[in-house]
Amino acid sequence: MARMKFLCDSKRCIECNGCVTACKNENEVEWGVNRRRVVTINDGEPGETSISVACMHCSDAPCMAVCPTDCFYQTDDGIVLHNKDLCIGCGYCLYACPFGAPQFPSDAAFGERGKMDKCTFCAGGPEEDNSPEERAKYGANRIAEGKLPMCAEMCSTKALLAGDANEVSDIFRERVIYRGHNDGAWSMSEEDIAYDATQKV
Repeated sequence: MARMKFLCDSKRCIECNGCVTACKNENEVEWGVNRRRVVTINDGEPGETSISVACMHCSDAPCMAVCPTDCFYQTDDGIVLHNKDLCIGCGYCLYACPFGAPQFPSDAAFGERGKMDKCTFCAGGPEEDNSPEERAKYGANRIAEGKLPMCAEMCSTKALLAGDANEVSDIFRERVIYRGHNDGAWSMSEEDIAYDATQKV
């Protein structure tokens, strides 16, 4: 079975925040919670780079390891989901996650912040697929409908890739080869050019 993964091509991300807006609209995420955000490094300086960040659905997820109630679980295709009925709002997952994916709807003391929320890869939660209960707690279940996450579908430059990890890496590998980097995909040399929308790959 395929392992689902995200990958953001920093050479194509134009910091439009379309992925952030698409996620909030599709999943009706409550105010103050952003399941996805765009981070810009060296903002306004030469070598500025933007990347879209959310839960990366780690193979060995640290949030799963530290949760005292075992509210996290991994699906057969590698998507890390959580059960809000088991969450006690302790915040351990927040500190364990290197991507800052788990978020809480309130800034109150631990235990009073409410139930943790995070990116679900548009795969819903433990409730029955596409049920009103699942939609209300976790948002859209596009995976059950055979679709990709809305953030990746709406990315105008196709910087944000989502799907089977092998296919995603093949697409990215083609792009790197096409760009002709000598030192891999993360080069920041003077020869690097911005994304050219006229190019095929």
